[in-house]
Amino acid sequence: MRLATGDQFDGGAPQTTSGSSTHFALNQINHEPLPQTNPLQSQQDLQIVARATNDAVRDWDVKTGRLSWPQGLESLLGYCSSRPSEAEANRCSVPEEIAFWQQQVHPEDLPATMSSIADALARPAEHWSGEYRFRRCDGTYLLLLERAFIVRDEHGRAERFIGSLMDITARKQLRDQLCRSQRMEAFGQLAGGVAHDFSNVLTTILGYSDLILSEINRKSSVASHVTEIRNAAARASIITGHLLAFSRRQALEPRIVGVNSIIANLERSLLRLLGENIHVLCHLHDQKEPAHIKVDPAQLNQIILNLAVNARDAMPDGGQLTLQTAVVDLGPESESVFICGHCVPGEYVVISASDTGTGMSDEVKAHLFEPFFTTKEKRSGLGLATSYGIVHQSGGHLRVESEPGQGTTVQIYLPRVAAPPPAYKKPAGKQLPTGTETILVLEDDISVRHLSIRVLRSLGYQVIEAANGDDAQRLIKESIGRQIDLLLTDLVMPQMSGRSFADWLRKVSPYTKVLFVSGYLSESLHPGEKVADAMFFLPKPFDAEQLAQTVRLVLDA
Repeated sequence: MRLATGDQFDGGAPQTTSGSSTHFALNQINHEPLPQTNPLQSQQDLQIVARATNDAVRDWDVKTGRLSWPQGLESLLGYCSSRPSEAEANRCSVPEEIAFWQQQVHPEDLPATMSSIADALARPAEHWSGEYRFRRCDGTYLLLLERAFIVRDEHGRAERFIGSLMDITARKQLRDQLCRSQRMEAFGQLAGGVAHDFSNVLTTILGYSDLILSEINRKSSVASHVTEIRNAAARASIITGHLLAFSRRQALEPRIVGVNSIIANLERSLLRLLGENIHVLCHLHDQKEPAHIKVDPAQLNQIILNLAVNARDAMPDGGQLTLQTAVVDLGPESESVFICGHCVPGEYVVISASDTGTGMSDEVKAHLFEPFFTTKEKRSGLGLATSYGIVHQSGGHLRVESEPGQGTTVQIYLPRVAAPPPAYKKPAGKQLPTGTETILVLEDDISVRHLSIRVLRSLGYQVIEAANGDDAQRLIKESIGRQIDLLLTDLVMPQMSGRSFADWLRKVSPYTKVLFVSGYLSESLHPGEKVADAMFFLPKPFDAEQLAQTVRLVLDA
């Protein structure tokens, strides 16, 4: 850039002095002509700018319909603007008329785009902009953003339409990815809140069903009716677990397991599930050291079964399902292949499920992991959404590759961990453990509170109850000298959270142990209410046996 007399340059933007400003003003007052620009130089500058942005430029003569492409036709769109020679017979040539542009615009986008341009030409507008899909020479479509200037004659009639075409395909993909992420986060928050409240109801149903069954004749018709009620509540708790898994607030029970053992144990179940017309092949990695992952085995089994069911539905006439395991090392460049767009570098164990079915369109893939989205009748649409939540809660990723008629491959990436040392698990007894310790039950839901109190008192414990933190503090102050051995408290409560009350109680009674209860884990809570790994936790919904065993475990710890 040429600097005028008096301009100063400090390595950044030019700083204009008052002298140059005065000189410029005098030129304007005296109507002195500004320096003339060389037309050839201007054309070269235009080409340089266009190449720097990799944009295409089209010049449309509105009156004659002639169309020229000063820049980007070949570099961006892959077409050849001149007549091809025999050596270039396989290249795409371009007719110099507007019909060529109209033929390449996606049929779904053409009517709205043409209507918008016609409206701009009819009005006294100087600029127009719009987005549309344009077919390249190789048959693929780019999403273009065109910004045009309309040249008019002295009567205001449009003469030329000069547009700059920018490829925004990648930008659109990132924007869609962000929208999907935000939409799924919103669904997750809603699902987590609903499931947390519903868990209180299920806890009450399960608990009182157990109490009734313990007090009546197990062989009576009433007992069978209550058993059916309890079984229905147990099935409902599974659905609640799916909602929590999607929202990534589920209380998972992760263990370190070998990935090959999970697939091998599932193989027989898959054969019964898929039927005789679908062949199942397993290709397990044959490394000397087994690949281990830290997951909830039951949830991972459910994910693989869901994928198998989807594969079966995509192969109504039969086909082949291939399960494969492998170990890969992912770097920072791997982020773009995942839906979430975030990948922690390191070693991952990959579980792949590939079918030879009908495949999926781009539209279906765009909504694949959204809750309640399904292409099948009599399905909830929570299968893949649940899988998405479980995998991400376990630190992993999901990737889907599918084309219509080409089958589908779903890949589960889970971080690889070291093999666990051998452990001995003490067999559980059938009798519920009892005790005589004093327990403070802090729960705002009256049904859950009364159930917990009734179960604990039936086991021999001394129980104090409170509906909120203020009442609990008052009871503690009134019973000075009475030792409270355990605090059983809900995490999420109005006014004072369970975590805040526990922090206060530790100052007053440092030897009191704490057992937190909630419908989801602390990762979804406010930072001030988080539960550390060393703290004890009982997920809702729970039954009498789970409550009794967990309370005894905490007291004996």
